[in-house]
Amino acid sequence: MRGAKSATWVAGAIVVALGATACGGGSSASAEPGVVRANWGDPQNPLEPANTNEVLGGKVLDMIFSNLKSYDPKTGEAKNDVAQSIDTKDQQTFTIKVKKGEKFSNGEPVTARSFVDAWNYGALSTNAQKNSYFFADIQGYDKVAPAEGKPTAKTLSGLKVVDEHTFTVTLDEKMSTWPLRLGYKAFAPLPKTFFSDHDGYLAKPVGNGPYAVDTYDKGKQMKLVPNAHYTGDDKPQNKGVLLKVYTDSNAAYADLQSGNLDVDDDVPAEQIRNAKSDLKGNYLSQPAGMNQVITFPLYKDGWNKAGMEKVRKGLSMAIDRKAITDKVYNGTRTPATDLTSPVLGVANGYSKDVCGDTCTYDPTEAKKLIKEGGGIPGGKMTISYNADKDSHKQWVDAVCNSINTVLGDDKACVGNPVGTFGDFRNQITKQEMTQPFRSGWQMDYPQIENFLTPLYATGGASNDAKFSDPKFDALLKKAGAEPDVKKATDLYKQAEKIVLDKVVSIPLWYQNGTAGWSDHVSGVQLNAFSFPVFTKVKVTD
Repeated sequence: MRGAKSATWVAGAIVVALGATACGGGSSASAEPGVVRANWGDPQNPLEPANTNEVLGGKVLDMIFSNLKSYDPKTGEAKNDVAQSIDTKDQQTFTIKVKKGEKFSNGEPVTARSFVDAWNYGALSTNAQKNSYFFADIQGYDKVAPAEGKPTAKTLSGLKVVDEHTFTVTLDEKMSTWPLRLGYKAFAPLPKTFFSDHDGYLAKPVGNGPYAVDTYDKGKQMKLVPNAHYTGDDKPQNKGVLLKVYTDSNAAYADLQSGNLDVDDDVPAEQIRNAKSDLKGNYLSQPAGMNQVITFPLYKDGWNKAGMEKVRKGLSMAIDRKAITDKVYNGTRTPATDLTSPVLGVANGYSKDVCGDTCTYDPTEAKKLIKEGGGIPGGKMTISYNADKDSHKQWVDAVCNSINTVLGDDKACVGNPVGTFGDFRNQITKQEMTQPFRSGWQMDYPQIENFLTPLYATGGASNDAKFSDPKFDALLKKAGAEPDVKKATDLYKQAEKIVLDKVVSIPLWYQNGTAGWSDHVSGVQLNAFSFPVFTKVKVTD
């Protein structure tokens, strides 16, 4: 899933793990009839919908939960799913009707209360849910999650249960795009057992999606089986999915080639060039709503002092994005020109030129700006990345080499590998990073706001840089209250320009989703978020 949000992840979302994978499940698990074996890695946190803002946990939540809305696998377009209807007369108060007959995997009915209780839990600050900020636009959020002190209320005043299958949501301001985010898993319904037996739920999560958790052996594997109570349109065409934990993407790829793995959506960068021939055509690469950036720890004085905007811009201009994407990724990445993704399309906020010269390779100007800004703090810098993803080392080393060549110092920039994805993310969320670090974002829904609010709004759940700018926040608020989607998008673009001008992070490239599969399966496809559509995968033998 995906990242963090505000009133927006949607999971996605997604701070992107970009495949924290290698042999933990290993090649020992033989093929079970009808079951798809897929590459996976352990999530950062337990699988609570409002507490999951990274891609590994998000992958599972997308399989075991159905939300009010879902996103078309090919276009990302939002459409009603568990919602029978979502109506509003003023773009501020929404009446939501839940389809009758929906059930959780334990047989419990899904009702209006299932959503209202879940959202109240997710919003309440004492529950420490990472995606709490997703509920910030709902009236009463300032009481359940005050900026300072303890909450003075336990439930959101803007949520009201009307009857068993109807509830209303009242926002602080008008927001025409608000329903789009209701496919993000922070807005998932929760069964009563989540509250009555929380430990039991965490050991074996219960959802209302096409799959149900059968077993979970942390660090090794999770087995999902079709949810017998699922009544939606996305019923699995297989007998289940075995998610195998890997900590080395090359080990997973080797298992794929040897027939011990069926679906691998984390093809190592060094294998991409030959993947199609290696896998006898069982390979695809397509644009996805994902990007990669380098984020600066603006909470550290060294990177936030006077003149650092010039240094940060100079570092960005010192990176030869095209050479790196061609050499390291064989063209499966595209140099970035903004903070979103081309998958959005221009109408939803993507821009081909908003980054301007900041994203343009210019060694002479880069060196000049870095010098004028006072140079790299301390004269040396590192770029941290999670070491359980091999291709991160490759591109980080390439970025540092590009910077070092511009500065004429082969030790000015070096990569800094950090254990597993979970270790890496924990250092970030605890503000322990003292140097720049890699970040990725996987969209939660196709709209520019999702690439801005969670990552750069003051207090945003995935605002890892701890950036704060009153003008930026004001533009987000103005855009959110704009009932005309086109006008709102233009305002979001103005806000994006502020972040780019201050070089809060360095846009690197847009990412393709890639996947390889064995002869054991067919029907493999990726959705607009780069996740395999597991319900469509068929086991052929």
